[in-house]
Parts: sequence; structure tokens; C-alpha cells
Amino acid sequence: MTTDYYFILAGLLVGFCVGVTGVGGGSLMTPILISVMGIPPQVAIGTDLLYASISKFCGSLVHARKLNIVWPIVIFLSIGSIPASLGTTWALHHFFSSANEYKKLLTMVLGFMLVLTGISILFRAQIEQFFAKRRGMTPEARHHLHEADSVEAQAIQAKALLKNKGLVVFMGVVLGVFVTLSSVGAGAFGIMALVLLFPNLPMIRIIGSDVVHAVLLTLVAGLGHLLTGNVDFHMLTFLLIGAIPAIIVGTLVSSKLPEHQIRRVLGVTLLLLGINFVVNPVKAKAAPTTPPAAIIHNPKVVS
Repeated sequence: MTTDYYFILAGLLVGFCVGVTGVGGGSLMTPILISVMGIPPQVAIGTDLLYASISKFCGSLVHARKLNIVWPIVIFLSIGSIPASLGTTWALHHFFSSANEYKKLLTMVLGFMLVLTGISILFRAQIEQFFAKRRGMTPEARHHLHEADSVEAQAIQAKALLKNKGLVVFMGVVLGVFVTLSSVGAGAFGIMALVLLFPNLPMIRIIGSDVVHAVLLTLVAGLGHLLTGNVDFHMLTFLLIGAIPAIIVGTLVSSKLPEHQIRRVLGVTLLLLGINFVVNPVKAKAAPTTPPAAIIHNPKVVS
């Protein structure tokens, strides 16, 4: 019963961060479940994927109603990510005899994705400016195209999509693999990649497209983990009990809180957590060895 309260508190904390900053769901939830509550990595990742899919679904409905979704981007991302997710799940199930054997791999991939997500949050403005300069765009022009919904802006967006559709599919493949292995990346890292690919697209449409794709990807990846027994529905229920009201509250008060400072703290936290998981991954338990006495009494063991 005490553990259930901890799950609710974890949901409250992560949900509030998501409501205020728009990122941090899988990036925070999985490390908390593993490091603080001692949940096995494969169960934490599998459960968090379904948690992310359910918690992001409401947000996707809002974006759909406000026409913030660029459906071609979602489709091309899904063309790459869904098969990649299914293939990754199949590989885990067929190349490892048990979840205990691949949990070290999952933990190291989790650490790697946390580092990338932390960097993308901390240095997002600098990364955008660097690529904007390479494209020869002035800050005024970039601001105009981000804010305006003009015919000119829409034409540039359509041209960029046609030019980059191969990269979008490839990005989907990368996200499909790494999100399935770590439950991290569909949010902040996905948004950062879309910003680099479509610098002229209004940020609200990038976020809307990323959220809808994240719902699809995390659902498919979560169901894949469900089939391999890596989802705890009891834990999932209590995480959602805490997270859903916290996301609503965080969204309502986000305009009154220093989002920039919160993002900075979140970025540093994820970066440090990622480095820790890479340096100190959860080690798989050694396979049981046959006792010498058993070999003496059963010579067929060594034959």
C-alpha cells in the first residue's frame, strides 16, 4: 500500500513537470522508477511507454481540435518508427532468452537517450541559432515564419517536407528503436529533431505533430513490451492517478512559473542521470552454475 502512494507521488511530480514545460514524461518517469523505487528496467520502460501513450492522448486531442498537427510529418515519422519499434521488440524477444539478459542493454540505451535529451533541453536555443545561421536566416525572418501563418510560410513548409521526407522517415526509424529500448526520446529529442528539419514551421505545429506521433509510437512500443510481460498494470494505474490531475494543474499555472529556469534544472538533471546510467548500468545476473556435487551424481551433465 505504501508503494502505491509512491507511485502516485511519482505521477504527480512527473505530470506537473510535463504540464509546466511540455517535456520530461518518459525522461523523468523511467529513471525514478528504476533508481528510486527499484523497479526492474524492462518493467519500468514497458509500463512507462503505455503511461506516456495514455497521458499524451488527451494533449493530442487538443492539438487536433486546434489544427496544430501537420499530418504528413506524422505519417512519414510513423512509416519509419512503427516498423522499427516492432522489429526492435521482435529482436529483444528472439535474441535474448529472458528480460534479465537484456536489461543492461536497456539501461545503457536509457542513459544515452537521457544525455541527448538533457543536451537538447539545455542548448536548444544555441542549436537552433547555429543551424539557422548555416541556412542564412536572420532572427527576424525566422521569427516571422514561426509566428505567421501566411501563404508564403505554408509554401516553404510544404517544400521543406518534400525535400526532407527521407530524413523524416529515417528519424522515425531512429526514434522507433531508441524509444522502444528506453521509453525516452519521443518528446524533447523528437521536437529538437523536427526543429532542425523544419526551422520554418511554427513551434506549435512541431509540438502538435510530435505529440500525435509520440502517442502512436509509445502505444505500439508499449504493447510490444506488454506481449513480453514487461508491463505492470497495477503500477500504471497509480501513476496515472497522480499524473493526470498534475498535468492539468501544471498546464494551468505554467504561465506563472519560470519555465526557462525549470527547463534548465530539468536538462541538468536528465544529463546527470543519463551519465550515471551509462557509467553504472544495471548488470544482468549471472547464469546459475551447476554445483560440483550435481556433476558427480549425474555424469550426463558434462557429456
